Amino acid sequence: MGKLVGKHFFTFCLCLILFSVMLLIWGCKIDQPEKLEKITLLLDWTPNTNYSGLYAAMDQGFYRDEGLEIEIIQAPGSVVSMVAANQAHFGISYQEEVTYARLSEIPVVSIAAIIQHNTSGFASLKARGIETPADFEGKSYGGWGSPIEEATIKALMDLYNTDYEKVDIITTGEVDSLIVIEHHADFAWIYYGWTGIEAKLKGMEINFIELRHEDQALDYYTPVLITSEKLIAENPMMVKRFMRATTQGYQLAIEKPAEAAQILLQYAPELDEKLVMASQIWLSEKYQADAEKWGLQSLKTWEAYSRWLHEQGLIEKIPDAEKAFTNKFLR
Repeated sequence: MGKLVGKHFFTFCLCLILFSVMLLIWGCKIDQPEKLEKITLLLDWTPNTNYSGLYAAMDQGFYRDEGLEIEIIQAPGSVVSMVAANQAHFGISYQEEVTYARLSEIPVVSIAAIIQHNTSGFASLKARGIETPADFEGKSYGGWGSPIEEATIKALMDLYNTDYEKVDIITTGEVDSLIVIEHHADFAWIYYGWTGIEAKLKGMEINFIELRHEDQALDYYTPVLITSEKLIAENPMMVKRFMRATTQGYQLAIEKPAEAAQILLQYAPELDEKLVMASQIWLSEKYQADAEKWGLQSLKTWEAYSRWLHEQGLIEKIPDAEKAFTNKFLR
């Protein structure tokens, strides 16, 4: 009987020791969490609803779940140059910029279309009577002084057999587009999802000529997420993890726009709450639109816009579109 009690006591002590060791290991894991891999993403503009999915993914811990710690910052310089030089892992760009970068042998790749269709176009006060590109004749345009602006205006006017030489081009720089059409010029180039919504909230009656409805080739991707060829080659799992988390963020923005708007406002409290909410609701249906999944890009879209740029004399040759983008990291 004494031997039996001693045996049980020994077993009890052994179990107690093992249990204590397990508690110690568990406690160490709590005190020393798994180290997260730090990544940087560069914004090409100030925070707005184009980026809501990124902030949602960060706020909801989707990046952390993938073992990533993300820093989102506004780029101090050229996004494509900094990403290509590995000064940042990811960035925000647009199809035109990526096309020019590829032609200049800057090795960046588009990995997702943030918005499925081009939502930009030309806005004017309704009182100006500009309803089609034919009405540009005899009017003034206020913009940031890029050759792409003049080429786009001319190409659209050519479709209506009107004279581009009768448009007065004014370089206004980065002045607010609504201020431009109120005080400086008859029409300006805007993104409806932000500036168009803002005009509506302010009670401004505007006409809006959407580019993609005038010429299918102008239904290009803007904005897009980019990374470098080097990161894709050396650490494809990082890109995949980043995209898994980002996709979740944009799915939240699609399904719960009010929640996504509130998250964005937490990180950018300087933004107008009514504008953010209205813009987020409007964009929630545009992120994925008619695509099979969020972020999807088509070769047809990349090739069509490159051909258009070439036809307008804006690029000397057509780049290899298959190397400019990839869908392989999408969920």
